[in-house]
Amino acid sequence: MTKAQIDLGKVGLWTGILDGLPSSAANELCAEAAELGFKTIWIPEAVGRDPFVTAMRVLENTTEVTIATGIANIYARDAMTMANAQRSIEEAHPGRFLLGLGVSHMHLVEWIRKHDYSKPLTYMREYLEMMHKARFMAVGPSELPEIVLAALGPKMLELAASQTAGAHPYFVPPEHTQIAREVMGSEALLYPEQMVVLEEDPGTARAIARQHMKTYSALPNYANNLMRLGYDADDIENMADVVVDAVVAWGSIEAIKKRVQDHFDAGADHVCVQVLTEEPQTVPEGWRQLAPALVG
Repeated sequence: MTKAQIDLGKVGLWTGILDGLPSSAANELCAEAAELGFKTIWIPEAVGRDPFVTAMRVLENTTEVTIATGIANIYARDAMTMANAQRSIEEAHPGRFLLGLGVSHMHLVEWIRKHDYSKPLTYMREYLEMMHKARFMAVGPSELPEIVLAALGPKMLELAASQTAGAHPYFVPPEHTQIAREVMGSEALLYPEQMVVLEEDPGTARAIARQHMKTYSALPNYANNLMRLGYDADDIENMADVVVDAVVAWGSIEAIKKRVQDHFDAGADHVCVQVLTEEPQTVPEGWRQLAPALVG
């Protein structure tokens, strides 16, 4: 729909570790990430802190960081609340907040939030229409700032290209990035997430990868996407080496740099790297090791 209004840099960080830190420590960590050269930090929404509160707090306490939601759940708040929260942050911190929206997953929407998940694509389409119609009687932008969608399948990718700035695919190999670019065309923005493990021993690296993948590989949205790419259902369920190696880049810094470049070669505009470790507190050390190669 449009080229980028917000400068994310070429490589950013995707992380869920901020919820496990006191707010002051999270602010300091985000500031350090920016000093390392990672301009943008992507944060999720599940059952932790409100991502708009986190974004506003980090932006108030840093000067260089851009925060992107990867993603804000459209079932967590109505369209007017979502649109006006986005406008409010944009007014306070112009060009430093990117709203990524998604339909989340059935277990989070129906079991935890008690909403109807029967037609997520239809609901997303209607939700975007309602966001654009939302009244906003306060100082701030009259037009909605840039939005991207968590999109995996062709229909959601088409919606992302036609009704928003583009897509933020998660848990995807570079081959999905190539397909997404073909579906969305050359103008839509494409911001895939890439999981990485800084470990050269295959057994250790894959064990760390599986520890994190088990959260996602059982979810229908991700499993179905991998099956569309040609991966076997049993291999996905069992997290076979072929699936682990497709979804998670592991090995040397150069190997990880190559995987990030594979996404760019496939059509990505920006890649957000998620460092996986055995213990969450060691994630920032991975950022420090990767920074010279990815953003130096």
